Amino acid sequence: MDAQQRRTETPRAPPVGEPGGDVTSIFIAFGVFAAIAALVMFPSSLVHQVPEGHVGAYWRGGALLNIITEPGFHLKLPFITNYEPVQVTLQTDQVKDIPCGTKGGVMITFEKIEVVNRLRKDYVYDTLLNYGVNYDNTWIYDKIHHEINQFCSSHSLQQVYIDIFDQIDERMKEALQADCTRYAPGIEIISVRVTKPKIPESVRRNFEQMEEERTKVLIAIEKQRVAEKEAETKKIMAISEAEKNANVSMIHMQQKLTEKDSSRREADIENQMYLDRQKSLADADYYRVLREAEANKLKLTSEFLELKFIDAIARNTKMFFGDKVPNMVLDQRLLGNFLNHPTKEKSDNGNVEMATDS
Repeated sequence: MDAQQRRTETPRAPPVGEPGGDVTSIFIAFGVFAAIAALVMFPSSLVHQVPEGHVGAYWRGGALLNIITEPGFHLKLPFITNYEPVQVTLQTDQVKDIPCGTKGGVMITFEKIEVVNRLRKDYVYDTLLNYGVNYDNTWIYDKIHHEINQFCSSHSLQQVYIDIFDQIDERMKEALQADCTRYAPGIEIISVRVTKPKIPESVRRNFEQMEEERTKVLIAIEKQRVAEKEAETKKIMAISEAEKNANVSMIHMQQKLTEKDSSRREADIENQMYLDRQKSLADADYYRVLREAEANKLKLTSEFLELKFIDAIARNTKMFFGDKVPNMVLDQRLLGNFLNHPTKEKSDNGNVEMATDS
């Protein structure tokens, strides 16, 4: 405790021999006795405790002392100095049942508005000096009523209840902080929480019906979007499937074309091989026939033809009867005519045909 707070104003003792000196001594003794008795009988009136999160403020004879104490145990003059703890941490003030009228004349009620605020420690003395311990009545409770009515009177029920309800918290915070910054800078508004206002039952039913219809419309729109998404997905899947089938068909066609081309090339090779083989055979036959013709040409001598004639006659199994038979067989002229005048020349293939009289 500060020494100035513990100091007592003891009247100066008059000089010895002056009248009143004994009376002053009696009053001093009585004061000391009273202080000891108060300390024994009412210890809390002398020693007090400031809780954590608070500071101690003191009044002497109704006047605020410029003394602020920290949390802990402290001493004060009993029955003379009054003490009050002041919270300097976050606190929530609840303002309940706030009536207001909208721009259209509809009366609504905000059941509860919570204001989270804090009194800065270095502004405790100035705030208590100007607005007292219940400073929040002036700058929070009463101010909330005023600001809410100002807000409602400039907006319709639709705006307050639905359209801009989410903005009320921030607007109340800004309005409270603006005035506190200007007139009570020690008060800091942290946040404002506004509950949904109560509106007349008939209006509430209308809003519920409107919301129900709006919900139906939103559901229908969402169903339409889902259907469109499903159709689009099916379309994409169909296109993908068609592209896949087309690619597969193209691959199969390419495969068949490759197979056909391979078969054609194989057939061309086989045909070429066959032609080459036939050409080789034909050339061989031509060469054989040509060589046989040359050999037959070399064989066509008178001796060889005579040999062939005799061999043919010898192989004849026919029997001839008559007087001229020996002459026919042994007629040298007939043989000479056959040898000298054959009926046909040698053919292109090298074969010789002979004509005989039967």
